Amino acid sequence: MNPIRNQFSSIEQVTGQYLNQNNVSSKSKTGDVSFEEVLRQKQQLKFSKHAEKRLESRNISLSDEQNARLADGVEQAGAKGIKDSLVLIDSLAFIVNVPSKTVVTAMDQTETQSNIFTNIDGAVIM
Repeated sequence: MNPIRNQFSSIEQVTGQYLNQNNVSSKSKTGDVSFEEVLRQKQQLKFSKHAEKRLESRNISLSDEQNARLADGVEQAGAKGIKDSLVLIDSLAFIVNVPSKTVVTAMDQTETQSNIFTNIDGAVIM
């Protein structure tokens, strides 16, 4: 027989007793981070410490438009299955680990004179 029958007068009592509704709601409120925010953070491009040092030492600063194009290039590389990509934007070159969306290094056209890039499996020209 069913042990729940005739013991509870409402579905709320069943929910509170068997599903531990109080603990679930208190856990969901502790983070206060929306799904949209988590998704945005996951989609955001990161720069490794090495890349940040290269940007600083080479006086490279990205405009919002260039940053958006870089992110778009990484998305396109990911759609093609590229793992480590060269992304060219204007006179700038970026080596990006696509699965982690992390810029590994950056250089401008003065450093790209040799035109040799290693350890990449694809390139995106934006």
